[in-house]
Amino acid sequence: MAILVVAIAYFLGAVPTAYIAGRLLKGIDIRQEGDGNVGAQNAFRRLGRRIGIAVGLIDAAKGSLAVLLAQAAGLSALSVMLAGVAAVIGHNWPVYIGFRGGRGEATTIGIFSVLLTQAVLIASLPALVTLLRTKSVIPASAVLFGLVVLSTWWLGFSGLHIAYSIALPGLVGVTHYARTRQKVIGRA
Repeated sequence: MAILVVAIAYFLGAVPTAYIAGRLLKGIDIRQEGDGNVGAQNAFRRLGRRIGIAVGLIDAAKGSLAVLLAQAAGLSALSVMLAGVAAVIGHNWPVYIGFRGGRGEATTIGIFSVLLTQAVLIASLPALVTLLRTKSVIPASAVLFGLVVLSTWWLGFSGLHIAYSIALPGLVGVTHYARTRQKVIGRA
């Protein structure tokens, strides 16, 4: 059962929301626009504020739904977390559009909103202030994810949850770094 739910989580995460929105609403391929990222930030910049926010909310919902499905199936905490990882991997490397997706920030936030709700609530206000001041998702996400780790520890979550609060944003960071490197190498 766990393998099936984790596979479903991947395919759910792989639904390319920004790509679909670009094609249906603007007639463009978001992969050919801006930074080429198939995520909420590029959708916000290239498709407009409303579409970008909608894409971000749907991408977060993909993460939330993946872990809620795993919890509803009665899976162990580790299997629920693996379903979350699968959703982020699906978002970052979606089978539907040639394995070129987003960075997984919104999907990770959706997962944390379900699994680490209190920690996310504590971290949300400073992250929102950072977003409003910098107008950039990257520093806001860094604040959010950093404070989620600290809050998870401070609130007394298990070691597994603390490790997860570090590992999942680590996957986002690795994806961001790899995509940035590809662009730099591509320009050389």
